[in-house]
Amino acid sequence: MDEVFRALADASRRRLLDRLNVRNGQSLRELCAGLDMTRQSVSKHLAVLEAAGLVTTTRRGREKLHHLNAAPINAVADRWIGRYDRARAQALADLQAALEGQPMEGPTFVYTTYIRTSPERLWTALTTPEFTRRYWGGVTLVSDWRPGSPLLWQDSPDSEPKDLGQRVLEAEPHRRLVYTWHGFQPEHATHFGWSDEELAARLGERRSKVTFDLTPHGETVRLTVTHDDFSPDSEMHRAISGQLDGSGGWPELLASLKSLLETGQPLPEPATAG
Repeated sequence: MDEVFRALADASRRRLLDRLNVRNGQSLRELCAGLDMTRQSVSKHLAVLEAAGLVTTTRRGREKLHHLNAAPINAVADRWIGRYDRARAQALADLQAALEGQPMEGPTFVYTTYIRTSPERLWTALTTPEFTRRYWGGVTLVSDWRPGSPLLWQDSPDSEPKDLGQRVLEAEPHRRLVYTWHGFQPEHATHFGWSDEELAARLGERRSKVTFDLTPHGETVRLTVTHDDFSPDSEMHRAISGQLDGSGGWPELLASLKSLLETGQPLPEPATAG
């Protein structure tokens, strides 16, 4: 956490993070455009941000793309912002975003975490029903994990697995897994309190996809989750990012996965008021 605060203390580095917040997944050339810094200075600042975990990178052909990583910032929020204070803070952030306008390009969510486990065990946790049920809040993911195969959701051990239209796109054991994401379902309207009109609008969003990249990193595995191909101003993007009230999104789910693999227990279910 000290590295995070040191990285954020520099105005130039905060400016780079702001640019990635506006449009994620930029190359070094794109990030340098319009800045009064040399390419070498930008590279050094990005190296500091990456060392602090605030920026993570992916490859697109020969280009290295930089993404804002929410994991360290989420850890800061968990430490100093309470559950109810966070809801108020998010409401203010949503108001600011609405007033300033949102970019029309579809957003991208990238999250990197380090888990003290092996690539083989992490792959098992991502693909085995007995594992997924424990950190997905009781949901079991069912598939043979071959490209083109369906990915089914089973809400409880006694229910029939449901086909929500998800398909496996890539499956390279212990290294990379890619599948399409589901759209909103009627139960989401009940959970989030949407009207029929609001649900109908969200059903029109295009189907997104999620990618898991597993990279050995000493005694840990570097897991990078990239969720992209969203519609512009996507409500699904806000849901998987944990920005909707009542949705922990990928940050909460991946924290539970990390806890399960490192301690043997997933995160406890959040307490409900009553």
